Amino acid sequence: MKSPAPKMHFFALLCIFSMSFAAAATTVEELLDTNRLQLRSWLLPAQKIVPGQQIKLNIEIATDRWFTGGTRIKIPEIPGLVILQTDDFASNSSEQRRGQSWVVQRWSLEIYAQTDGQFTIPAITARVKVSGDSGEIIEGEVQTPTLEFSVSRPQALSRAEHWVAAPSYKVSQSFDRTLDDLEVGDAIERQIDFRAGEVMAMMLPSFKEHAIEGLTAYAEPPVLNNNSNRGTITASRTEHIIYIAEAAGEYRLPAKDFYWWDTSTSEVQMLTLPSVDIFVGTTGTSQRESNAGPPLNFRTLVPWLIGLLVLSALIWLIRKIPFAAITDSTRKAINSMLQRWRKFRQPALPGKLNPGNSAEQ
Repeated sequence: MKSPAPKMHFFALLCIFSMSFAAAATTVEELLDTNRLQLRSWLLPAQKIVPGQQIKLNIEIATDRWFTGGTRIKIPEIPGLVILQTDDFASNSSEQRRGQSWVVQRWSLEIYAQTDGQFTIPAITARVKVSGDSGEIIEGEVQTPTLEFSVSRPQALSRAEHWVAAPSYKVSQSFDRTLDDLEVGDAIERQIDFRAGEVMAMMLPSFKEHAIEGLTAYAEPPVLNNNSNRGTITASRTEHIIYIAEAAGEYRLPAKDFYWWDTSTSEVQMLTLPSVDIFVGTTGTSQRESNAGPPLNFRTLVPWLIGLLVLSALIWLIRKIPFAAITDSTRKAINSMLQRWRKFRQPALPGKLNPGNSAEQ
């Protein structure tokens, strides 16, 4: 009698093959249902959020197969929220789950709430490409779960019009020259730097200079920069202001205060740019001229010298000659000398060029 073992072995292999074929997924939905494709998302931080603070929306997609193409994410538009994708590609890694190797993609979006309130992030759609058991490409869309969070302004910021919510924040200023030896017409360049971590440059404050009579200010367009290093964002804003000294005097650039909500300690701090004194004096040449008076002109001195000589001569004649002895010829001689003196004092050119011509008007 023949043994039925070969038939039983064949039947067992057929069942195993049928089960494997039945377990082979052909769609993304089947991969999700069989837990061979996993998707999760979360917020960091998820509570005690201040307007302007950075929130990380992390999205993780993992499979026990491998990805055959890049994953595309559709970012929603939500009123009151700024959502940014600062990295063009996901970070890829592998890990062991239940003794099996899994491939993991992680995305990180940055969210900034502009106002207080309750916010809802709807499902975010991601299009993935995964290799099937038979080597085919399984392509489809997956969606993250809906997330909710609240944003509120701390009481310590109730009086602040603007603040920066970040774990680090610095404000500094510098000038291109000393400020105690300026003269009228000199220019001063002032540079103000704002730098903070985990915010975008557009979140940093603008600098507004008050008008000061005698010291005119010209502001250049600000320079904004966002730098990313291993997922850490550093933002900077640089302001350049040119001051022109238009009048001598002492000027003071007032101090400026900036609010900072330290997200690492959940406390408010005040950063201050100190006031700056500027002294503008007169130029050395103009100061000497003002002390010395108007310059001497030899042409204007000559008539006065001649006049003094003539006057001295007349006084001498009057003293030496009695009044009754003065004859007509002597009077005529004196009148002639006086007329010559008056003629000599007249300017070389007339008071108006081309007198009587319409061009003189």
